[in-house]
Amino acid sequence: MAKTYVLDSFALLALLGKEPGSDFVADLLQQTQAGKIQTRMTWVNVGEVVYIVERRWGTGQVYQVLGTLEATKIDIIPVERSLALAAAHIKAAHPLAYANAFAAALAMAEEATLVTGDPEFKPLEKSLTIQWIKQ
Repeated sequence: MAKTYVLDSFALLALLGKEPGSDFVADLLQQTQAGKIQTRMTWVNVGEVVYIVERRWGTGQVYQVLGTLEATKIDIIPVERSLALAAAHIKAAHPLAYANAFAAALAMAEEATLVTGDPEFKPLEKSLTIQWIKQ
């Protein structure tokens, strides 16, 4: 079975903005395209990326980002009851953004490595595997 990674919005935005850590995320996506690993995100985290892209770069860029995501082999996971409740439980116990709780919940459910540079996830280091990218 291929190793599984979960991207939060921080990781994808680092790639889109060519920020520190973008090379690592780009490599993950290349490995995903080659079928060597699996990469996933929730629709909540994609939505977070979309609103940030629209604010920073405008609506036109949103369509380009969505098209790029659809062209990749990233699995975008719908939010169903079990994932929503798991995210709510994480949010209740930890001071992190609600969208971040969805990325953490998916990583836990999939026994996957969460890819992020967001320090909000530090309190969860004992609960899940985190691949930290440069900030």
